[in-house]
Amino acid sequence: MNLYAPIIGLLALAAGFMAIAILLSKIVGPARKNRAKYDVYECGIEGTPKPKDGGRIPVKYYITAMLYIVFDIEIVFLYPWAVTYQKMGTFALVEMVLFIVTVFIAYMYVFRRGGLNWD
Repeated sequence: MNLYAPIIGLLALAAGFMAIAILLSKIVGPARKNRAKYDVYECGIEGTPKPKDGGRIPVKYYITAMLYIVFDIEIVFLYPWAVTYQKMGTFALVEMVLFIVTVFIAYMYVFRRGGLNWD
C-alpha cells in the first residue's frame, strides 16, 4: 500500500483542486442567465432549428473524423518505428513500407472521391 500513497495523494490533490475551482466559479462568477447564454453556438452563425425526428448530419463530418483517426494511427506507428529503426533491420523497413503504401492507397482513394474537398 505504501507504493500507491503518492498516486492516491496526487488524485486527492487533483480532486481538491477541482472542487475548489468549481466552488470559486460559482461564488465569484456572474450569474446572469438568459436565453442567448444557453443557445447552441455554431461558429458565429445562427443555430439551425433541428427537426423533431433528430435530422441528419452530413457525412463529410464523419469522413473528416475517420481520416483524422487513420492518420493519427499512422503517426502512432511511425514514431516508435523511427526511434528503434537501427535495432530492427530490413524486415522492419519492408513492413513499414507496406504499411505506408496501404495508407497512401486509402488516402488516394479518398482524395479521388472528393473526401478532402470542404464545400
